[in-house]
Amino acid sequence: MSHFRKAVGGAVALNTAIAVGEAIAGVQSHSLSLLVDSAHNFSDELALLCLYLAFFLPVYLGRQSQRTTNVLNSLGLVVLSASIIIEAVLRLRHPAPVVSLVPIATGLAAAAANYAVARLLHEAADHNATARLAYLHNLGDVWVSLAPVVAGVLVAVTGHNEADALVALGVGIWLAVSTLREVRTSANELLWPAHIECNHVSEHA
Repeated sequence: MSHFRKAVGGAVALNTAIAVGEAIAGVQSHSLSLLVDSAHNFSDELALLCLYLAFFLPVYLGRQSQRTTNVLNSLGLVVLSASIIIEAVLRLRHPAPVVSLVPIATGLAAAAANYAVARLLHEAADHNATARLAYLHNLGDVWVSLAPVVAGVLVAVTGHNEADALVALGVGIWLAVSTLREVRTSANELLWPAHIECNHVSEHA
């Protein structure tokens, strides 16, 4: 059990570093696409924290914490997506100057870090349904974190700061659609994960 806790704990710490680093870089460079990816990674934090705690809790409480986490995370992503879309539209109307090299460098670093988070969750994903969802989600986040890279390149090449807001708008729409689709198609596992087990990892300790 201990090696699963260490791996998930490492994933939590690394995901925190990604979200904080992107937030600081986004504010400094006026990049909405970086701030969007930071918020997206921060939304994963609750799921990872509750997954980490689930390895310490009894089976029933572990299931309940994961069920609550999945519901809150999905609702949070929908609200986050709406906020992103609104802010992106405002930025399109009143674009801010973007330091293009910052989202390019930070986005590449975030993509690599998200892949590292997924690798940390890989072993636990073979034994826990929620860990498997987090693993697959972070693999997808590798590509999402490349959105600021695309935005930075477009701003550098075209000279139009609106490109950053346009990419952020696209990410916001994608988040809203993908979250709603995931809830609809995976309702049994996300909302009522009766088959999720936490304590059975002790067999592999």
